[in-house]
Amino acid sequence: MPDEEPTPRDAPESFQAADDPPAQTPPGAAPAPLPDPGYTDRGVPTFESVREKIETRYGTSLGAHELASETAEARRVEEQYEARQKAAAERLEQIRKSMKQNDSDEGRA
Repeated sequence: MPDEEPTPRDAPESFQAADDPPAQTPPGAAPAPLPDPGYTDRGVPTFESVREKIETRYGTSLGAHELASETAEARRVEEQYEARQKAAAERLEQIRKSMKQNDSDEGRA
């Protein structure tokens, strides 16, 4: 029995009978990668793939912003920002009033 040729039934998986057509890839080798459907044969991205990437990034950005705004730290930062904006608006109003007073004082002289 040891000197008999293995038959397909009891042969290892890599066995190939003489009348079988040759395998496309050698055993153990990775198959050839399929072409990326988002690119042309020349490697140029298609309109659909570019649009999909943009929409995905936009959606991720919106989701990240929404999640970040839900944290206590984000609310604290937002409150600080609003307080600074209010203080800046009040200071700007003071500056405008003082400039109007200076203009009216110079007009009298």
